[in-house]
Amino acid sequence: MGAHTVYAIGECMIELQKHGEQDTLDYRFGGDTLNTAVYMARLLDPAVANVAYVTGLGTDGMSAEMLAAWEREGIATASVLRLPDRLPGIYMIETDPDGERRFHYWRRDSAARHWMAAPGAARVLAQLTEARMVYLSGISLAILSPPDRDLLIATLARCRAAGGKVVFDNNYRPRLWDSADTARDVYGRVLAHADIALLTLDDEVALYGPGDARDAIERTRTLGVGEVVVKCGGDPAVVWHDGTVHEVAPEPVQDVVDTTAAGDSFGAAYMAARLSGKGPEDAARAGHRLAGTVIRHRGAIIPRDAMPNSLHFRP
Repeated sequence: MGAHTVYAIGECMIELQKHGEQDTLDYRFGGDTLNTAVYMARLLDPAVANVAYVTGLGTDGMSAEMLAAWEREGIATASVLRLPDRLPGIYMIETDPDGERRFHYWRRDSAARHWMAAPGAARVLAQLTEARMVYLSGISLAILSPPDRDLLIATLARCRAAGGKVVFDNNYRPRLWDSADTARDVYGRVLAHADIALLTLDDEVALYGPGDARDAIERTRTLGVGEVVVKCGGDPAVVWHDGTVHEVAPEPVQDVVDTTAAGDSFGAAYMAARLSGKGPEDAARAGHRLAGTVIRHRGAIIPRDAMPNSLHFRP
Protein backbone atom coordinates (compact mmCIF):
# COMPACT_ATOMS: atom_id res chain seq x y z
CA MET A 1 0.00 0.00 0.00
CA GLY A 2 1.08 3.59 -0.50
CA ALA A 3 3.18 4.97 -3.34
CA HIS A 4 2.17 2.30 -5.87
CA THR A 5 -1.51 2.18 -4.93
CA VAL A 6 -4.48 3.85 -6.60
CA TYR A 7 -7.17 4.53 -4.00
CA ALA A 8 -10.78 4.92 -5.14
CA ILE A 9 -13.06 6.55 -2.56
CA GLY A 10 -16.83 6.25 -2.47
CA GLU A 11 -19.83 4.07 -1.85
CA CYS A 12 -20.77 0.65 -3.12
CA MET A 13 -24.44 -0.19 -2.92
CA ILE A 14 -26.62 -3.24 -3.46
CA GLU A 15 -27.92 -2.95 -7.02
CA LEU A 16 -31.38 -4.39 -7.68
CA GLN A 17 -32.50 -4.84 -11.26
CA LYS A 18 -35.65 -6.28 -12.78
CA HIS A 19 -35.04 -9.45 -14.74
CA GLY A 20 -37.23 -10.93 -17.46
CA GLU A 21 -40.97 -10.77 -17.84
CA GLN A 22 -41.66 -12.13 -14.36
CA ASP A 23 -40.49 -8.89 -12.70
CA THR A 24 -38.14 -10.81 -10.44
CA LEU A 25 -35.15 -8.93 -9.01
CA ASP A 26 -31.50 -9.86 -9.35
CA TYR A 27 -28.96 -8.27 -7.06
CA ARG A 28 -25.36 -7.34 -7.58
CA PHE A 29 -23.06 -4.65 -6.25
CA GLY A 30 -22.36 -1.27 -7.80
CA GLY A 31 -21.53 2.36 -7.28
CA ASP A 32 -19.71 4.86 -9.47
CA THR A 33 -16.22 4.70 -7.97
CA LEU A 34 -16.50 1.00 -7.15
CA ASN A 35 -17.36 0.27 -10.79
CA THR A 36 -14.31 2.25 -11.82
CA ALA A 37 -12.12 0.44 -9.29
CA VAL A 38 -13.20 -2.97 -10.62
CA TYR A 39 -12.41 -2.08 -14.21
CA MET A 40 -9.09 -0.49 -13.25
CA ALA A 41 -8.09 -3.60 -11.33
CA ARG A 42 -8.91 -5.71 -14.38
CA LEU A 43 -6.88 -3.49 -16.70
CA LEU A 44 -3.81 -2.49 -14.70
CA ASP A 45 -0.57 -4.42 -14.50
CA PRO A 46 0.05 -4.89 -10.74
CA ALA A 47 3.66 -3.91 -11.41
CA VAL A 48 2.35 -0.46 -12.36
CA ALA A 49 -0.20 0.01 -9.57
CA ASN A 50 -2.57 -1.86 -7.30
CA VAL A 51 -6.14 -0.69 -6.73
CA ALA A 52 -7.62 -0.23 -3.25
CA TYR A 53 -11.12 0.84 -2.26
CA VAL A 54 -11.96 3.24 0.56
CA THR A 55 -15.46 3.15 2.00
CA GLY A 56 -17.56 2.10 4.98
CA LEU A 57 -19.46 -1.18 5.25
CA GLY A 58 -21.42 -2.95 7.96
CA THR A 59 -20.59 -6.23 9.63
CA ASP A 60 -23.59 -7.98 8.09
CA GLY A 61 -23.54 -10.86 5.64
CA MET A 62 -24.19 -8.70 2.58
CA SER A 63 -21.23 -6.47 3.47
CA ALA A 64 -19.05 -9.56 3.81
CA GLU A 65 -20.25 -10.74 0.42
CA MET A 66 -19.30 -7.37 -1.07
CA LEU A 67 -15.79 -7.61 0.36
CA ALA A 68 -15.32 -11.09 -1.02
CA ALA A 69 -16.50 -9.98 -4.47
CA TRP A 70 -14.04 -7.07 -4.51
CA GLU A 71 -11.17 -9.27 -3.42
CA ARG A 72 -11.95 -11.72 -6.24
CA GLU A 73 -11.54 -8.76 -8.59
CA GLY A 74 -8.09 -8.04 -7.18
CA ILE A 75 -9.12 -4.95 -5.21
CA ALA A 76 -7.36 -4.40 -1.90
CA THR A 77 -9.88 -4.05 0.95
CA ALA A 78 -7.70 -3.18 3.94
CA SER A 79 -8.99 0.41 3.69
CA VAL A 80 -12.65 -0.64 3.89
CA LEU A 81 -13.82 0.33 7.37
CA ARG A 82 -16.50 -1.71 9.15
CA LEU A 83 -19.27 -0.13 11.22
CA PRO A 84 -21.37 -2.65 13.20
CA ASP A 85 -24.38 -0.34 13.48
CA ARG A 86 -24.64 0.49 9.75
CA LEU A 87 -25.67 -1.28 6.54
CA PRO A 88 -24.93 -0.79 2.83
CA GLY A 89 -27.25 1.37 0.76
CA ILE A 90 -29.56 -0.05 -1.91
CA TYR A 91 -30.57 1.20 -5.35
CA MET A 92 -32.85 -0.15 -8.05
CA ILE A 93 -32.48 0.42 -11.80
CA GLU A 94 -35.35 0.64 -14.26
CA THR A 95 -34.18 0.56 -17.89
CA ASP A 96 -36.24 1.80 -20.85
CA PRO A 97 -36.20 0.19 -24.37
CA ASP A 98 -33.40 2.58 -25.47
CA GLY A 99 -31.09 1.50 -22.65
CA GLU A 100 -31.52 4.67 -20.60
CA ARG A 101 -32.14 4.15 -16.90
CA ARG A 102 -33.86 5.57 -13.84
CA PHE A 103 -32.45 5.06 -10.35
CA HIS A 104 -34.31 4.66 -7.04
CA TYR A 105 -32.23 4.89 -3.84
CA TRP A 106 -32.39 3.76 -0.20
CA ARG A 107 -29.11 5.12 1.18
CA ARG A 108 -29.86 7.94 3.64
CA ASP A 109 -27.90 6.41 6.53
CA SER A 110 -25.59 3.96 4.77
CA ALA A 111 -22.28 2.88 6.27
CA ALA A 112 -20.35 4.67 3.52
CA ARG A 113 -21.63 8.04 4.76
CA HIS A 114 -19.86 7.46 8.08
CA TRP A 115 -16.56 5.87 7.07
CA MET A 116 -14.51 8.80 8.35
CA ALA A 117 -15.94 8.29 11.86
CA ALA A 118 -14.99 4.61 11.95
CA PRO A 119 -12.04 3.20 13.91
CA GLY A 120 -9.10 3.15 11.53
CA ALA A 121 -10.12 6.27 9.58
CA ALA A 122 -6.96 8.15 10.65
CA ARG A 123 -4.84 5.29 9.30
CA VAL A 124 -6.66 5.35 5.97
CA LEU A 125 -6.33 9.12 5.63
CA ALA A 126 -2.60 8.80 6.26
CA GLN A 127 -2.40 6.18 3.49
CA LEU A 128 -4.17 8.53 1.09
CA THR A 129 -1.51 11.20 1.61
CA GLU A 130 1.12 8.71 0.37
CA ALA A 131 -0.88 7.31 -2.56
CA ARG A 132 0.26 7.28 -6.15
CA MET A 133 -3.23 8.35 -7.19
CA VAL A 134 -6.50 9.10 -5.41
CA TYR A 135 -9.72 8.94 -7.40
CA LEU A 136 -13.07 10.25 -6.17
CA SER A 137 -16.31 11.64 -7.53
CA GLY A 138 -18.95 14.17 -6.70
CA ILE A 139 -20.92 11.35 -5.09
CA SER A 140 -17.94 10.45 -2.86
CA LEU A 141 -18.15 13.98 -1.45
CA ALA A 142 -21.93 14.44 -1.47
CA ILE A 143 -22.55 11.60 0.95
CA LEU A 144 -20.18 13.03 3.58
CA SER A 145 -20.95 15.56 6.30
CA PRO A 146 -19.42 19.04 5.76
CA PRO A 147 -16.67 18.50 8.39
CA ASP A 148 -15.74 15.17 6.80
CA ARG A 149 -15.61 16.81 3.36
CA ASP A 150 -13.25 19.45 4.73
CA LEU A 151 -10.96 16.79 6.19
CA LEU A 152 -10.95 14.76 2.98
CA ILE A 153 -10.16 17.82 0.84
CA ALA A 154 -7.25 18.67 3.15
CA THR A 155 -6.02 15.09 2.73
CA LEU A 156 -6.18 15.42 -1.06
CA ALA A 157 -4.09 18.58 -0.82
CA ARG A 158 -1.44 16.71 1.19
CA CYS A 159 -1.46 13.83 -1.30
CA ARG A 160 -0.81 16.19 -4.19
CA ALA A 161 1.88 18.08 -2.27
CA ALA A 162 3.64 14.75 -1.65
CA GLY A 163 3.69 13.96 -5.38
CA GLY A 164 0.52 11.88 -5.74
CA LYS A 165 -2.12 12.61 -8.36
CA VAL A 166 -5.73 13.48 -7.61
CA VAL A 167 -8.44 12.59 -10.13
CA PHE A 168 -11.96 13.99 -9.76
CA ASP A 169 -15.04 12.83 -11.63
CA ASN A 170 -17.86 15.36 -11.50
CA ASN A 171 -20.74 12.86 -11.12
CA TYR A 172 -23.40 15.29 -9.93
CA ARG A 173 -26.56 14.01 -8.26
CA PRO A 174 -28.68 16.99 -7.14
CA ARG A 175 -30.70 14.98 -4.60
CA LEU A 176 -27.53 14.31 -2.59
CA TRP A 177 -26.68 18.00 -2.10
CA ASP A 178 -28.25 20.66 0.09
CA SER A 179 -28.10 23.04 -2.88
CA ALA A 180 -26.36 23.56 -6.20
CA ASP A 181 -24.40 26.41 -4.58
CA THR A 182 -22.97 24.01 -2.02
CA ALA A 183 -22.01 21.53 -4.72
CA ARG A 184 -20.34 24.23 -6.83
CA ASP A 185 -18.34 25.40 -3.82
CA VAL A 186 -17.18 21.89 -2.92
CA TYR A 187 -16.35 21.03 -6.53
CA GLY A 188 -14.25 24.16 -6.86
CA ARG A 189 -12.32 23.37 -3.69
CA VAL A 190 -11.59 19.81 -4.84
CA LEU A 191 -10.64 20.80 -8.37
CA ALA A 192 -8.12 23.25 -6.94
CA HIS A 193 -6.16 20.16 -5.82
CA ALA A 194 -6.90 17.93 -8.84
CA ASP A 195 -4.48 16.87 -11.56
CA ILE A 196 -7.10 15.30 -13.82
CA ALA A 197 -10.79 16.18 -14.13
CA LEU A 198 -13.12 13.64 -15.71
CA LEU A 199 -16.26 15.60 -16.52
CA THR A 200 -19.61 14.48 -17.92
CA LEU A 201 -21.03 17.31 -20.00
CA ASP A 202 -24.63 16.70 -18.90
CA ASP A 203 -23.56 17.02 -15.26
CA GLU A 204 -21.65 20.21 -16.01
CA VAL A 205 -24.75 21.72 -17.59
CA ALA A 206 -26.94 20.59 -14.68
CA LEU A 207 -24.59 22.25 -12.19
CA TYR A 208 -23.34 25.35 -14.01
CA GLY A 209 -25.95 26.04 -16.68
CA PRO A 210 -25.89 25.89 -20.50
CA GLY A 211 -22.52 25.50 -22.19
CA ASP A 212 -20.43 23.16 -24.28
CA ALA A 213 -17.36 21.02 -23.60
CA ARG A 214 -14.96 23.88 -24.20
CA ASP A 215 -16.80 26.02 -21.67
CA ALA A 216 -16.37 23.22 -19.13
CA ILE A 217 -12.67 22.96 -19.95
CA GLU A 218 -12.13 26.69 -19.58
CA ARG A 219 -13.95 26.80 -16.25
CA THR A 220 -11.99 23.83 -14.91
CA ARG A 221 -8.50 24.68 -16.12
CA THR A 222 -8.69 28.13 -14.53
CA LEU A 223 -8.78 26.31 -11.17
CA GLY A 224 -5.35 24.87 -11.90
CA VAL A 225 -6.31 21.45 -13.30
CA GLY A 226 -3.70 20.38 -15.85
CA GLU A 227 -5.73 17.71 -17.67
CA VAL A 228 -9.44 17.92 -18.40
CA VAL A 229 -11.56 15.28 -20.15
CA VAL A 230 -15.17 16.01 -21.05
CA LYS A 231 -17.33 12.94 -21.74
CA CYS A 232 -20.15 13.74 -24.15
CA GLY A 233 -22.09 10.48 -24.40
CA GLY A 234 -22.01 9.13 -27.94
CA ASP A 235 -20.29 12.27 -29.25
CA PRO A 236 -16.51 12.75 -29.25
CA ALA A 237 -14.84 13.25 -25.89
CA VAL A 238 -12.97 16.53 -25.64
CA VAL A 239 -9.54 16.37 -24.01
CA TRP A 240 -7.43 19.35 -22.90
CA HIS A 241 -3.78 18.81 -21.97
CA ASP A 242 -0.65 20.95 -22.25
CA GLY A 243 -2.63 23.76 -23.83
CA THR A 244 -4.03 21.63 -26.66
CA VAL A 245 -7.61 20.49 -27.21
CA HIS A 246 -8.30 17.14 -28.89
CA GLU A 247 -11.61 15.57 -29.90
CA VAL A 248 -11.63 11.78 -29.67
CA ALA A 249 -14.61 10.05 -31.26
CA PRO A 250 -15.98 6.71 -30.06
CA GLU A 251 -16.57 3.79 -32.38
CA PRO A 252 -20.29 3.39 -33.21
CA VAL A 253 -22.22 0.99 -30.97
CA GLN A 254 -25.47 -0.34 -32.43
CA ASP A 255 -26.73 -2.82 -29.87
CA VAL A 256 -26.93 -0.74 -26.68
CA VAL A 257 -28.52 -2.69 -23.83
CA ASP A 258 -27.80 -0.64 -20.69
CA THR A 259 -25.79 2.56 -20.28
CA THR A 260 -25.11 1.93 -16.58
CA ALA A 261 -21.42 2.53 -15.76
CA ALA A 262 -20.55 3.89 -19.20
CA GLY A 263 -18.82 6.91 -17.69
CA ASP A 264 -17.34 4.88 -14.83
CA SER A 265 -15.71 2.42 -17.22
CA PHE A 266 -14.49 5.21 -19.49
CA GLY A 267 -12.74 6.77 -16.50
CA ALA A 268 -11.23 3.43 -15.47
CA ALA A 269 -9.68 2.79 -18.88
CA TYR A 270 -8.54 6.41 -19.15
CA MET A 271 -6.71 6.30 -15.80
CA ALA A 272 -5.27 2.82 -16.44
CA ALA A 273 -3.92 4.00 -19.78
CA ARG A 274 -2.39 7.15 -18.31
CA LEU A 275 -0.79 5.19 -15.45
CA SER A 276 0.61 2.80 -18.06
CA GLY A 277 2.29 5.63 -19.96
CA LYS A 278 -0.27 6.31 -22.69
CA GLY A 279 -0.99 9.85 -23.80
CA PRO A 280 -4.36 11.57 -23.22
CA GLU A 281 -5.70 10.87 -26.72
CA ASP A 282 -4.86 7.17 -26.57
CA ALA A 283 -6.31 7.08 -23.05
CA ALA A 284 -9.59 8.57 -24.30
CA ARG A 285 -9.72 5.97 -27.08
CA ALA A 286 -9.25 3.25 -24.47
CA GLY A 287 -12.05 4.82 -22.43
CA HIS A 288 -14.40 4.77 -25.39
CA ARG A 289 -13.47 1.17 -26.20
CA LEU A 290 -14.29 -0.11 -22.73
CA ALA A 291 -17.43 2.00 -22.34
CA GLY A 292 -18.64 0.82 -25.75
CA THR A 293 -18.33 -2.76 -24.54
CA VAL A 294 -19.95 -2.13 -21.16
CA ILE A 295 -23.12 -0.60 -22.64
CA ARG A 296 -23.71 -3.78 -24.64
CA HIS A 297 -24.31 -5.70 -21.40
CA ARG A 298 -26.79 -5.39 -18.58
CA GLY A 299 -25.64 -4.07 -15.22
CA ALA A 300 -22.67 -2.04 -14.04
CA ILE A 301 -20.03 -4.78 -14.09
CA ILE A 302 -19.74 -6.96 -17.18
CA PRO A 303 -18.35 -10.52 -17.11
CA ARG A 304 -14.57 -10.78 -17.23
CA ASP A 305 -14.67 -12.72 -20.47
CA ALA A 306 -16.55 -9.84 -22.11
CA MET A 307 -13.69 -7.38 -21.55
CA PRO A 308 -12.28 -6.09 -24.86
CA ASN A 309 -9.15 -7.93 -25.93
CA SER A 310 -7.74 -4.78 -27.49
CA LEU A 311 -7.06 -3.21 -24.09
CA HIS A 312 -3.61 -4.44 -23.08
CA PHE A 313 -2.38 -2.81 -19.89
CA ARG A 314 -1.60 -6.13 -18.21
CA PRO A 315 1.28 -8.49 -19.16
